[in-house]
Amino acid sequence: MMGVIASTYIVLILAMMLADMSYTSPGHILEALQSEEIQYAIKLSLITCTVTMILSVLVAIPLGYFMARFEFRFKKFIDAVLDIPIVLPPLVIGLSLLILFQTAPGQFIESHMRITYTVYSVVIAQFMVACAFAVRTMYVTFIQINNRQEQVALTLGCNQSQSFFYILLPQAKNGILTAASLAWARALGEFGPILIFSGATRMRTEVLPTTVFLEMSVGNIEAAVAVSLIMIVSGFAVLMIVRLFGDKNTVL
Repeated sequence: MMGVIASTYIVLILAMMLADMSYTSPGHILEALQSEEIQYAIKLSLITCTVTMILSVLVAIPLGYFMARFEFRFKKFIDAVLDIPIVLPPLVIGLSLLILFQTAPGQFIESHMRITYTVYSVVIAQFMVACAFAVRTMYVTFIQINNRQEQVALTLGCNQSQSFFYILLPQAKNGILTAASLAWARALGEFGPILIFSGATRMRTEVLPTTVFLEMSVGNIEAAVAVSLIMIVSGFAVLMIVRLFGDKNTVL
């Protein structure tokens, strides 16, 4: 009975994918790939997701290490703060970013570099959500690594930085790969904050989820489904990389 209940969810996921594939055809996918707007969306998605992934990993490694290795006041408070982007509705994150850049510090930044409704805002919107998953992954990774080798290295004359880079970081490589993959995949599917903070302007801030929204808004369901399938294949490929090369103990 429990097996039937559990398998129902898997069947539902596969049924949705099969429904998408039955609604479109290779011709629709080829036509979508030849569209100038969709080519721009694919290119912008790849660039922004990659930048977001790099930024997320650069932030997640030191932050995850700090949270896993040190005890300090308000640790639980900061731990809860780090999970806010995970639990908040994406639209709220986009709205909060938009309001942030209406404040005095935000206006000061805007006066020197336009952020809102530009490609920069796409990266920021993706980063705000994707980084939370990367931080949580690196936290779990570091907390599962025994610090005995680090302590031995310190007694042999290594300083804290050498212990981190030469002893701890190599042991965390699978976790880093998992964090990077999750950040990239999460950024690819982000839509709510981008819609609010970056807008949905063709050939400017248009990423793949935006394309699905724009095509549906004009009734071009076939193109929207074709782009959706492209995203499903891309996301599935990244998740398979995580399963094949990542440490399963660090996968959330």
